[in-house]
Amino acid sequence: MEPDEIKSLLEQGLEGARAEVSDMTGGGDHFEVTIVAPAFEGLSLVERHQLVYRLLNVGGSEAIHALSLKTYTAEEWARV
Repeated sequence: MEPDEIKSLLEQGLEGARAEVSDMTGGGDHFEVTIVAPAFEGLSLVERHQLVYRLLNVGGSEAIHALSLKTYTAEEWARV
């Protein structure tokens, strides 16, 4: 999987989301993702991560081996 593909899946799957994705090793299976999305409002960290995993089919596919996530609402992102 390519970083642009992950970015597209997340931004299409989470209305109003902005995502930044980088390939941590250059091998196409270890990614670092930062996402700012209104959909995260009111969700716990675990719920946010589960939502992202479902969108990317993590666990059901061998395309992503490792995923480092940073998930924020717009308000949280403004404080970073």
